[in-house]
Amino acid sequence: MLTPAAIESLFAREGSSLYGGEAISQAEHALQCAWAAEQQGDDDALVVACLLHDLGHLLSAQRDDALARGIDDLHQHRVLPFLRPWLPADVVEPIGLHVEAKRYLCAVDPDYEDALSDASRHSLALQGGTMNPRQVAAFESHRQAERAIRLRRHDDAAKVVGLATPPISHFLPRVAALLRVRA
Repeated sequence: MLTPAAIESLFAREGSSLYGGEAISQAEHALQCAWAAEQQGDDDALVVACLLHDLGHLLSAQRDDALARGIDDLHQHRVLPFLRPWLPADVVEPIGLHVEAKRYLCAVDPDYEDALSDASRHSLALQGGTMNPRQVAAFESHRQAERAIRLRRHDDAAKVVGLATPPISHFLPRVAALLRVRA
């Protein structure tokens, strides 16, 4: 069952691994992403989506060198069955689309790809590269596209070595408020 305690335990157990070729850990990245969303005044669902968007990496116990070895763990899809029974679509769908949002932004914003970190550019290639016009149109038609783009922007900014953020316990009441009781 997905509970705040289970999330906290997973972050404690797996969160110290490096975040995909970046100089920060998975936990630091998640906390920075959620903190950025909170600081921008995003709603609870988007803050929680930011906190949990890379949970698929933790669930798969992705090794620190997976990206360098050319492995795309499909984390954005792997986590969905774990989250869908417990959290609303406003949390789950942007998580499922955050990789597509990166591909989309590369297609529609000429400066976006140049601003990506080296690790993010490398993962972009593994994740399908820049979208073509048909893919752009399909992404834009998704009802959660704008929320996925907001999550993506926070994700891109959440790679600052040494940035102070609140601990995970700060965000867990938001998770608890959004959890659904399974029928």
